[in-house]
Amino acid sequence: MNDLNTVNEATAKPVRTLPDAQTVTQVQHWTDRLFSFRVTRPQSLRFRSGEFVMIGLLGDNGKPLLRAYSIASPSWDEELEFYSIKVPDGPLTSKLQHIRPGDEIILRPKPVGTLVHDALLPGKRVWFLATGTGIAPFASLMRDPETYEKFDQVIMMHTCREQAELDYGRELVESLQDDPLIGEMVAGKLLYYPTTTREESPNMGRITDNLTSGKVFEDLGLPPMDKDHDRAMVCGSLAFNVDVKAVLEGFGLREGANSEPQEYVVEKAFVGDGI
Repeated sequence: MNDLNTVNEATAKPVRTLPDAQTVTQVQHWTDRLFSFRVTRPQSLRFRSGEFVMIGLLGDNGKPLLRAYSIASPSWDEELEFYSIKVPDGPLTSKLQHIRPGDEIILRPKPVGTLVHDALLPGKRVWFLATGTGIAPFASLMRDPETYEKFDQVIMMHTCREQAELDYGRELVESLQDDPLIGEMVAGKLLYYPTTTREESPNMGRITDNLTSGKVFEDLGLPPMDKDHDRAMVCGSLAFNVDVKAVLEGFGLREGANSEPQEYVVEKAFVGDGI
């Protein structure tokens, strides 16, 4: 299930204008639970790759219903991309999953977030650790030249329950090799480590388990993490974030922020179940 819709000006249906409205230009359904979409970018919007904004639709009461969504496109992109789960009874995604090219969404152009390069101290390697749609901010960072200018190696660890749920990230990573802007920078630097927890796949196991057991280091031919060389960014459910923080701190890494850069940062505005 991988349906792609793009905007066609001749057939785009008119909709009433929303506050802070942006127009949907593309929608892609990856599974029955996951979809991505692209929208126009406000001319005034400036953001750092890895940040998030508030987006949404009007609720049943006519008031804006907004949630925090990481921008999956890099800061240089002319459009904005987002990656979302579908929750049948979710106040927002029960409606958002039905958007089509030509429709409008609300987008508040005030980006914030902790998953930015400024919040990390300089290092040799950076680890992107994500579950599910938590890969969205890393989809932005993996497409940003600054990532490869700052680090010798970029490791993308992404864990989902089933293989189909990895498709968005896998296709993105594969496309980077031929990217005219950063293809040469990515070659030999980006290491992709997808795993599943339910469906059988070449790599199995939770991110925390693969880190603590040392399996990922062995599989990728890397030394264990240490605070002098390794940096990490984390995006997933609250429980995942808590577990990964404990693992990273076990390796000696300290949590940082925009105001105080350290060895790792965690995104606390993850869009999870119930949205």
